Order: sequence, then structure tokens, then C-alpha cells
Amino acid sequence: MTKIKPPIPIERIQHEILFIRGKKVMLDADLAKLYGVPTKRLNEKVKRNKDRFPDDFVFQLDPSEIDFLRSQIATSKMGRGGRRYAPSCRT
Repeated sequence: MTKIKPPIPIERIQHEILFIRGKKVMLDADLAKLYGVPTKRLNEKVKRNKDRFPDDFVFQLDPSEIDFLRSQIATSKMGRGGRRYAPSCRT
């Protein structure tokens, strides 16, 4: 018998939604956390299934957006144990 996971509380999802480039988005790491998978695997699956998503579903943050988020959410600096790649956003 398969266990059914309870739905994710709306408050937890709302907390992860950001407003970037005039769109409501979630960072790839936050979305992966909600699904319980590594960020690398989430991004891998999206890249392999591009035909299933709208063209504007994913975009990479530019350096100024990364700096802004870093100051807002206290992520570590690139090259010091943080992410190697710019975060992706999902609309």
C-alpha cells in the first residue's frame, strides 16, 4: 500500500515565493526542497523535459539579482561553499 503524503501547507509555499522581473517565482533550491529532491536533480529533469513547460517557465538570475537575493536571504558568497551556478527561477 502506498502512503499518500499530506499536502504542503500554503503558508510554507507562500513564504518561498519571490517577485522578480515582474513575476512571482520560486528559486530552484526552494522548489526542490518542497518536493524533497536535490536541486541538481530538479534542474536536470526540467532540462530533459523542456517540451512539457512553457518557454518562460525557467530563467537564470543575472549577477545583480543574485547580489540582491544574497543580501536578502543571507546566502553564502560564490566560491565559499555556496552554489556554483546562478539560481534558476520557476514561474
